[in-house]
Amino acid sequence: MAAIFWLVAGILLAAAEMLTGDLTLLMLGVAALGTAGVSAAADTSVVADAVVFAVISAVLLLGVRPIIRRRYGTPPPTPTNVDALPGKTALVLEQVAAHSGQVKLNGEVWTARPMDTTEVYEPGTTVYVMKIDGATAVVWKGP
Repeated sequence: MAAIFWLVAGILLAAAEMLTGDLTLLMLGVAALGTAGVSAAADTSVVADAVVFAVISAVLLLGVRPIIRRRYGTPPPTPTNVDALPGKTALVLEQVAAHSGQVKLNGEVWTARPMDTTEVYEPGTTVYVMKIDGATAVVWKGP
């Protein structure tokens, strides 16, 4: 009977992992499934089942989980979308001041504001994108 409890617990924990994506519940679910197997094969007591569950959980959480997170949890090596825009150059289309302005960046027109709000960039000036703040490019003319 205890093996069925561990089997159900393992399936529920593994299913709940889909909601978190942290791999903690998956490791506990695998430990519960392993405990279900040991409990069914050896017909162990509840205390022995708890010890088996604790040992398997510790091994998975402290040994396997960090390896999996390092392997699959790294960000993509090449920045994409908005993350790729800082550092690029843009052409000022409309005067860029503290509260208005437009630049052409990667073939698209973006609203822009200067990094230093006291500066004003005239049309035709080439500026550098320092960061993207929402839908606004924060630009700087450079030294």
